Amino acid sequence: MKILICSDGTPAAESAIQLGGLLAIPLKAETTLFGTAEKSQDEASLREALEKQAQPIRSQNVALDIIVHAGEPIREILGRTSKMSYDLVVIGARWTGATGDYWRSQKTYEVIKAIQPPVLVAIGECKQLKNFLVCTGGKEFIERAIHFTGKLAAAVGASVTLLHVMAEPPAIYVDLVRLEEDVDRLLESKSELGTNLRRQKRELERLGVSAAVHLRHGIVIDQVFEEAREGNYDLIVTGTSQARGLLRHYIMGDLTRSILNRANCPVLVARAGKPAAARTLWKALKELFSRGEK
Repeated sequence: MKILICSDGTPAAESAIQLGGLLAIPLKAETTLFGTAEKSQDEASLREALEKQAQPIRSQNVALDIIVHAGEPIREILGRTSKMSYDLVVIGARWTGATGDYWRSQKTYEVIKAIQPPVLVAIGECKQLKNFLVCTGGKEFIERAIHFTGKLAAAVGASVTLLHVMAEPPAIYVDLVRLEEDVDRLLESKSELGTNLRRQKRELERLGVSAAVHLRHGIVIDQVFEEAREGNYDLIVTGTSQARGLLRHYIMGDLTRSILNRANCPVLVARAGKPAAARTLWKALKELFSRGEK
């Protein structure tokens, strides 16, 4: 695995280096510490600081290179990830205040939307990675993110909880709620949700990861953080989807943005695969006529 840890010399970036080390060491990952200085005269001092911060990782026999450039951080990170293939990019997230849509440095969100690899955002003080919470959505296109999360969890010996939040139905559907809250019955069912969650759980277990499924009802973001508080998780995994057409960027939905705003622990923004293409009217008619000819 190849990991890129990004730093501009700020305290938030130092947290990214520490977090990146928690993964790079057990993964024995080929790691690059990429420093960006705003001015060329600051390159030497930034490199000196990064050399010191990299010592704990290097002491564990991890192959780590330090590269320092001067320039605009987002442009430099985008250029680096475009030239080199990385499996994971680790960045910091400076707090700016609980106002507006973005509670952390806007550069954090822009990097997530601009680059291709999954992005691990260093939030809070993280000293271990043992308990992951994955916001699944219960759909097939999240499965690439599930597989990637499973590889990380297997490396650090973490357990994973798959969380799916459903809208609160009217009271007359109380029996349906009870059925959905019975995780075992849901996983044994032939419903789309049950089938997808069962497959995701099995994929994690195939990778040697202890996995559980939790279901909740209500407003999604509220239930995610209710689960996070009760479960004492070290990492929250959420997703982005790729823009359609010729645009080569990722769309970060309201849920992912809200999780990044409010989280007190690291957040992995994984890359979801493309949803299954919807059938067009022409395709549906073609299938209908094909069946009629048989």
